[in-house]
Amino acid sequence: MSSTPGDRAAAEVSRPAGDLARSVPRVVRGPRPRGPRAWPWWVQTLVVYGLARAVSAAILVAVSRAQAENPWTGAAPPYLVYVARMWDASWYEQVWAHGYPADLPVGADGQVQQNAWAFFPLFPFLVRALHLATGAGWDVLAPTVALVCGAGAVLLVHRLVATAGRAAVVRRPGLPLATVLVVSVFPSSPVLQVAYTESLALLLVAASLLLLSRCRYGWTAVTVLLLGLARAVALPMAAVVVWHAFVRWRRGELSPRDGVRLGGLFVVALVAGLVWPWVCTLVTGTDQAYLRTQEAWRSGAAVVPFLPWLDVSRWLLGGAGAWLLVLLLLAVAGLVLNPVAARLGPEMQAWAGAYLGYLVATIQPGTSLVRFLLLAFPLGAVGVGWTRSRAWLAVVVLVGVAGQVWWVWELWRLVPPSGWPP
Repeated sequence: MSSTPGDRAAAEVSRPAGDLARSVPRVVRGPRPRGPRAWPWWVQTLVVYGLARAVSAAILVAVSRAQAENPWTGAAPPYLVYVARMWDASWYEQVWAHGYPADLPVGADGQVQQNAWAFFPLFPFLVRALHLATGAGWDVLAPTVALVCGAGAVLLVHRLVATAGRAAVVRRPGLPLATVLVVSVFPSSPVLQVAYTESLALLLVAASLLLLSRCRYGWTAVTVLLLGLARAVALPMAAVVVWHAFVRWRRGELSPRDGVRLGGLFVVALVAGLVWPWVCTLVTGTDQAYLRTQEAWRSGAAVVPFLPWLDVSRWLLGGAGAWLLVLLLLAVAGLVLNPVAARLGPEMQAWAGAYLGYLVATIQPGTSLVRFLLLAFPLGAVGVGWTRSRAWLAVVVLVGVAGQVWWVWELWRLVPPSGWPP
C-alpha cells in the first residue's frame, strides 16, 4: 500500500537520531594542508629562525678562517670564540667577569677614557647567573643566551604582527611569518647569535609592544624597566605609550582608570630611559658619567642631539649632504606614515617612528647604524606588507643574505690595526 506525504513526514520524525544524522549530506571540505604549512605557527617561526641562523653561522665560520690575530682572538679563531669575544663582546665579557669600575678612567689629557659603563648590565649579569649555575663559561653561554633570546624575540614578533597588525594580515595573510623571515635574514642579523645585546633588546621591545597592544599595562611596565637595563632604547617607549593612549581616547575606549595607568606607564618609560645614566653617576660620583663615557667613543666630542647627522652628511657629500639628508628623513617618514604601517597598529607604527627619531637625536651615524636598525623591525613588515608577491620576498631574502656576507666580512672581521665597528 502506498503511503501518503503525511505518513512519510511522521516516519521521518520517528526515525532514530543516529539515522537522521546519517541522512544529512556530508559537507565536502578541501584537503588538509600538508608539509610545513600544516605545522603550528611557532614551529614555522622557529624553523625560519633556525635556518637563518645556520646560514649566518656558516658565514661567520667562513670569515673566521680569514680573521687575522687581533686584540681579542688569535688568527682563525674557533666559532664560539669568534662570536663571544670580538668588538663590544669583549666589554660585556669584562662586565661579566669583573663588574664596573668604581671610578671613571681618565687619560693624561684629563678626558674620560673608554670604559665598561657604556655597556648595560642585564645581558652580562644574566650570563653570569647562568655561569654560576652551570659553570659553562662566557664563550659558551653568551652566544647561547643571545641565540635563545633571538628565538624568543621572533616568536613575539610573529604574535605581535598577527594580533596587533590584524588589519595588515587580512590583506596579506602570510605577513607574520614573512616579517620573521625579513628580521632573521637582515644584513646585521648575525648579531642575534653573538655576545651582543640586540637579541635581548629585540625580545623586550617586542614583548613591550605586544603587552601594550593587549592593554596589559602592569606587565608592560616590567618589560620596559628591563629594557632600560638592556640597551639605551627605552625612552622611545614613552612616545609609544602616549600614542597608544591617544588612539584609545580617540576611539572612545580610554576609561579614567586606564588613563591613570597609562600615565604611570609613561613615567615608568621615562625612568627606564634614565635609570642607567643615573646609576653611573651615583656609583662613580662623576656628574653625567654616562655622557662623559659616551664622549670617549667620539674622541672627546660632546654629545649634541641631531648635529652629528648633519656633520657626517657634509663630510661624506659636501654641500649636497644636508639636502640628501632631508630627502632621506622624508623617505623614512613616508615609510612610517604610509597606510601599510598604519594597518600594523598604533604600537608598531609609533615604535618605528619614535625609535628612528631617537636614533637621529642621539647617535653619531656610522657603520653601527646597520646593527641599530634591526630593532626597527616594523619597517620589515611594511616592506613585505604592501604586496603578496613571493618574488619580492625572495629578492628581500637574497639581498639580506648578501648583506650578511658584507656585514661579517667588512665589519665583524677586523683587519688590524683598526677597522669600522659593526
